[in-house]
Amino acid sequence: MKNYRPKGRLTSQEYINGILKGDRVLLSRAITIIESNLESDKILAKDIIQSVLPKSGKSIRIGITGVPGVGKSTFIEVFGKHLINQGKKVAILSIDPTSQRTKGSILGDKTRMEELANKEEAYIRPSASGDTLGGVANKTGETMLLCEAAGYNVILIETVGVGQSETAVHGMTDFFLLLMLSGAGDELQGIKKGIMEMADMLVINKADGDNIRNSELAKRQYQNALHIFSQSDSGWSPVVTTASAIKNTGIAEVWDEITKYRKLVSENGFFQKNRNQQQIQWMYNNINEALKDLFYGSKKIKNQLDKLEKEVVTTKISPVKAAQQIMDAFKKSFRNMT
Repeated sequence: MKNYRPKGRLTSQEYINGILKGDRVLLSRAITIIESNLESDKILAKDIIQSVLPKSGKSIRIGITGVPGVGKSTFIEVFGKHLINQGKKVAILSIDPTSQRTKGSILGDKTRMEELANKEEAYIRPSASGDTLGGVANKTGETMLLCEAAGYNVILIETVGVGQSETAVHGMTDFFLLLMLSGAGDELQGIKKGIMEMADMLVINKADGDNIRNSELAKRQYQNALHIFSQSDSGWSPVVTTASAIKNTGIAEVWDEITKYRKLVSENGFFQKNRNQQQIQWMYNNINEALKDLFYGSKKIKNQLDKLEKEVVTTKISPVKAAQQIMDAFKKSFRNMT
C-alpha cells in the first residue's frame, strides 16, 4: 500500500522518509494519522509503522508517574535537559486525561515544559488517553516506535496522576520511575501497593530548603517499605533517592541509576526478554481492540443493544441474561460471516 493516498494526506513513503530524517513536522503529522479513527488513516498508519519498525527499538523507554503535586512536569523538563546535555535525543509522550463527556483532552505539556520544547533535541507529544487501557498501550506504543525511528534514543512516557494507566505504561517501558513527596507515612497510605511493586526507582522530589530533612526521612521509610515486596524478575533491587528539580540536585544520579539498570538487564538477558513479552502483549491488545470495534461497530448489534437496554432498566430481563443474548447474537452473526 505504499502509494495509497487518503484525501488530504501525503503518501506513506513521504511520511516514512520524513520520520527517518528526523523531521519533527512530518513525525507529528504521522502520529496524528496513528491516532485517527478514520479507516483510510488506519491503512496508512499500518504501512508507516511496518516500514519504520526495523529502525525502532534502540531507545531506553522510561515510564514516569507520581502523586498529584509531586512536580512531574518540572522534573521531566530538568531531567530532559540533563539528558540532552549528555548527548541524548529525548521524546516525551504524555498521556493526558480524556473527558468522557466531551472526548477532549487537556494538552498542556508544551506550555508546562516550554524551555525543553524549544530544544531541537527534544520532542514533546501529548495524547488523549481515550476510553480503554488497550487504546493507551496501542496508540502510545505506536507513537513510541515512530519517535525511535526518528532518532530519539530516550523515550519518557508520563502519566497524569496515579491510576490504572500506570499498568499500561509499565507494560510498554523498560524502566518505571515513581516520583513521591516527603511525608512517607501519609503517602504510603494513599498509593496502591501494585504501583509500588512496579517501580524500579522511587525519587523523593522537592528535597530542598526546609524539606531536605523530611525527604531523607521519607527515603528511609520507602526503603524499608520496599523490602516487603518480592524480588523482581529483572534481578534489580529498586532504588530510592532524593532530588530537587527546582535546584537541579539529584537529577544526574537518577540517570546514573537508569544506566546501571540497563547494563544489568542487558547482561542477564531480561531486557530483551521483557521487550519480547511486551511485543506479544501488544499483539493481543490490538486483537482485543479490533474485536471491540467489530462488536460495537455492527449496526445489528447496536440495534439489539438499544432494545436490551430498555428491557434491563424495566427489569424485563436481567443484565446477565441480556449480555448472554447479545453475545449469542454476535457469535451467530460471526459464524455467518465465516
